[in-house]
Order: sequence, then structure tokens, then C-alpha cells
Amino acid sequence: MRAIRNASIRELASAIYELEGHVAQGVLKRGEDGMWLVGSTPLLEWLARYEGQEIMVGLLELHRDAQMERKTCMTCGRDYVGVACPTCREARIRLRGR
Repeated sequence: MRAIRNASIRELASAIYELEGHVAQGVLKRGEDGMWLVGSTPLLEWLARYEGQEIMVGLLELHRDAQMERKTCMTCGRDYVGVACPTCREARIRLRGR
């Protein structure tokens, strides 16, 4: 189930990019100077870009073994695991000509 969860997280990150948002991804660690880093990006520096703006920050562990809840699509009635029903999502994309 971890692969499905990771795929859902990546799908969420893609949606953030499509909405012209930004994502920092990498291992969270402290540098030698005590500053927090996400990968090689200093977290405070990354957050400073958005100072004075209303933002939402999400933190998701990529390698967590959590069970994803099986849901039933309210449109087509199929069961799925993830952020959105993949059958309906593909149909929306196809019908919108993307």
C-alpha cells in the first residue's frame, strides 16, 4: 500500500504545481549550523520567499507504512484508493481534451 500512498502524494504535489504553487521535497535534517534543511534547501530561506502572504504548508512522510482508506466514488460508484477516483479523473481529462 505504500506505493499507492506515495503515488497519491506525488499526485497531490503535481496538483500543487498545476496551481502554480511550490513544493519542497527531500529528507528533513539539521545542517551543521543548526538550520533545518529539506534536501539541500534551507527551510527558513524557502519560507522567507512567502513572508507576508497567506500560505498553507503541508508535511507528508513519503515512507510511512500507513493504510490508505478505500473509498467509493460518488459519481461512478467504483471503489478506489487515493485522492480521487482514477476512472472519473481520466474521463474528465479525456473530455476536456488534455
